[in-house]
Amino acid sequence: MKPTTISIGRAPAAFDVFADFLDGHAAIVRRVRLTIENDGMANAQLVISPSEGPPVRWPLDELRAVPDQAGGDALILRRADNAVARVILRNKDAITSLRGRCRNLHRRTKVKGRMRLFGWGLGAVGSVALIIFVLIPILANQLATLLPPEGEKALGDTTFEQIRTGLDRSGIAPVRICSNAKGVAALERMRARLTDDMKLPYPVQVHVLDHEMINAFALPGGHVVFFRGLIDEAKTPDEVAAVFAHELGHVVHRDPARITLRSAGSIGVLGLLFGDFAGGSVVLFLTERLVQASYTKEAEAKADAFAHETLIRQKISPIALATMFERLRAKYGDEDGIVAHFTSHPAMIKRIEAAKDAAKRAPQDYEPVLSDTDWAALKAVCRRAQ
Repeated sequence: MKPTTISIGRAPAAFDVFADFLDGHAAIVRRVRLTIENDGMANAQLVISPSEGPPVRWPLDELRAVPDQAGGDALILRRADNAVARVILRNKDAITSLRGRCRNLHRRTKVKGRMRLFGWGLGAVGSVALIIFVLIPILANQLATLLPPEGEKALGDTTFEQIRTGLDRSGIAPVRICSNAKGVAALERMRARLTDDMKLPYPVQVHVLDHEMINAFALPGGHVVFFRGLIDEAKTPDEVAAVFAHELGHVVHRDPARITLRSAGSIGVLGLLFGDFAGGSVVLFLTERLVQASYTKEAEAKADAFAHETLIRQKISPIALATMFERLRAKYGDEDGIVAHFTSHPAMIKRIEAAKDAAKRAPQDYEPVLSDTDWAALKAVCRRAQ
């Protein structure tokens, strides 16, 4: 059967042409005949007649054009109330004729149930926020207490290597671990004095990374990490010991495991939503979170109190914690290096005052944590052997 020729004139020409039809139910393209019923009238309809089965009628006012992503030589039609079924018309004369008949061809269809969609979207965002800010922290706190020491140590070992790799600017090799024998021995003597009679969930491992950042942080499994920049900036070994004691407080309270599990869970959820799950940006983000260690105010206060008691018990003045923070804060401001790590909370002044108060209440028979010789060795811990 051949369609009639369509001629465009003053009066609407007879419309009779073949096209392809997808009914939206079966994945089959059917050849159909298109005619127009009640042409020129308000209730005009496009009649879609397949070779088998009853015809389908689409009102001309309800026809909408769908962008042709293939070649641009076809007119793809759908009904305003049916987003699935399609008519694909390729006859140029028929396309021109139909464009002249359909006044709403390019009219945007109103979205029905927009408020409902908005409500569902708002609910989805709320659900993600609930998971990230409520459920994951609760689960992380529970898992941190249930995680066996060997599992936490394995987590810390892996994270430590990720941080070394993430901090390397060249991308060639991880940041070097400082290994000058005399400096390492001096740091070990400091660790032994601070942890004497301390109830630890696992043995403490202390490292110094050859990096200029003025910082220190704790990792799961008993890792305490110093940067060379912090040791370079310290004026006395007591200042390093004070920071060390603070980080030991986080170790004892298992704060690093909590923040690691919380960060990994949060970025895992976000990765599933936005892609790059377990990808490079996840590792970099986790590295940044662990180095900056954004603990809660409560966790920081507990670590400070633990540091005060540890220092007093070992006859080291808690004033060293306040002195170092005050000097670095005055020198670098609130956003650099260790100041960003320890003083990002609004109550920093109170924390400095608490260290001073602890020093006033404690006995005054303090003993330096290291000898002058050991302090000189610790200062040179990152110096390569000649």
